Amino acid sequence: MSVAQGRGELILFNRIRIISWLLAFCLWLSSGAYAASMLIVLSDDSAAYQETATAIEQELGSSHKATRVLADRLASGAIDLSDVRLVLGIGVKATETASARTGKIPLLAVLVPRDWYQKTGRSLLAEGGRNAGAIVLDQPYQRQLRLIKETLPRARKVGVIISQGNAPQLAEIEQAARAYGLSLGSSVINSDDMLVEAMEKVLSDADLLLAVPDPIVINRNTVQSLFITSYRYRDPVIGFSKSLSRAGALAALFSTPSQIGQQAGEIAERAVSGARLSSMYWPKYFSITLNTHVARSLDLDIPTEFSLLQALQEGGASD
Repeated sequence: MSVAQGRGELILFNRIRIISWLLAFCLWLSSGAYAASMLIVLSDDSAAYQETATAIEQELGSSHKATRVLADRLASGAIDLSDVRLVLGIGVKATETASARTGKIPLLAVLVPRDWYQKTGRSLLAEGGRNAGAIVLDQPYQRQLRLIKETLPRARKVGVIISQGNAPQLAEIEQAARAYGLSLGSSVINSDDMLVEAMEKVLSDADLLLAVPDPIVINRNTVQSLFITSYRYRDPVIGFSKSLSRAGALAALFSTPSQIGQQAGEIAERAVSGARLSSMYWPKYFSITLNTHVARSLDLDIPTEFSLLQALQEGGASD
């Protein structure tokens, strides 16, 4: 065999070896072995957090590897983070733990209150220039005021009661109300024992009460008084959870854990592909529930849940 022939065979052998290696690597990629790794941190093992995590995993499918862990276990330092490309913290405790334990790994907070995010979470998530964002539980006021306009088209004035700490949100609510031809009547309180007096002042001149997720205004000690007083004035309440609708709100606008989880999975998919996280996301998917017993007792003829949901989805009231 000549030297030239030997060299030719060596080159051919090397080419075959490289092609074989590339084919094996492609098969390895398609099998999911190179799937991006994500860590889903749950504040605890309650049903709402588990439901959110399941929705995230279903949205991601088999394209990425997602591992669930409780916040307490992450806090113990027992979790290997070397492969993790994105952390999703479900709930405030999970987000705070992940923020302290996962360094510069991109972090998405899920199922957290807007109030916590604005007062604490925003600065916590941004520490060290981390790529981070949050999906809040609260609905945008524009969407809530659109629900009011669709449910109660004859309404002209919306009543709102809010605590001193959340009073800056009144400007937002008023702006959203004006967009739908509604005016705002409001009262600011410092403690829940001021609620009934504030309601009497507001509802004497309003057509309905927009309940906001403010723990000083609405809690287990005040909710009964809130509905008794509103019913006395024959003013319906628009709420922010299914439980408020059951308790006596005419309508409620909210996002379920599964809906938030679906949105989180969509954002996570983009984030591990290189997209930067936005600082805050409003819920993309949402539900509406009506209390027909309340509607009948107040002699109100209201649309169906389906037609209201369709109107809000088509209207694009999302910020």
